[in-house]
Amino acid sequence: MAQETRRYRAEEAHQGVAVGPDLFYAIDNNRIAAYDRNTGEKRAEWAGDDRVFQHLNSCEVDGDELVCAHSNYPRVPMASSLEWFDAKTLKHLRSRSLGPGIGSITWFTRHEGSWWAGFANYDGRGGEADRGHRFTVMVQYDDDFVRQQSWLFPDTVLERFAPYSTSGGVWGDDGLLYVTGHDREELYVLSRPPAGSTLNHLATVGISTGGQAISWDRSRERMVWSIDRRSDEVVVSEVPTVADR
Repeated sequence: MAQETRRYRAEEAHQGVAVGPDLFYAIDNNRIAAYDRNTGEKRAEWAGDDRVFQHLNSCEVDGDELVCAHSNYPRVPMASSLEWFDAKTLKHLRSRSLGPGIGSITWFTRHEGSWWAGFANYDGRGGEADRGHRFTVMVQYDDDFVRQQSWLFPDTVLERFAPYSTSGGVWGDDGLLYVTGHDREELYVLSRPPAGSTLNHLATVGISTGGQAISWDRSRERMVWSIDRRSDEVVVSEVPTVADR
């Protein structure tokens, strides 16, 4: 079980959280707020036109920028984009459309010189015909956003996603992938397989928050940031070590 170490009040904490060296970011559909991670005081905020910014799912700090996964959920056909913001001022900088194709992007993260993205598919609202939660996929991109590889999720994780999909994902400092679903209080720990196209499910770790986008604190060991939608809070938790195999 992951152990809570701190909570912060953040009214925007409905879709996810991202954390950097000095600030953390609470994310809603078309709103982002930056908070001081020491004091919890709000430092900047941004709100976009909800006709354009329909469903921000997650963000990640990348140097001086904040890159966010965005989709048109619950509209169909599903379409996705990446949105960049200034990490300090939250000014919107640029956009890259990923268009329709393999699902609705819910997370986008950096690891080992590549970008990695989770694409959700749903059984009901927001899903496309004949593409339920079992079509959830992780994709590896190069720096030019050219698709390199992709993997399916194992049945033991898919059954916990159902009828929704993956909402958060991040690589830990141990080189393992930590993924959340939509609402269960669980972290799914996975690794890339030595062969084939399905990720390995190594462990399930309990956590006090229910799904949505997460962030790995690169300044401290084994610390994951998540959100509690019920209380509009950002939660910091220490994750136990998981053995690879």
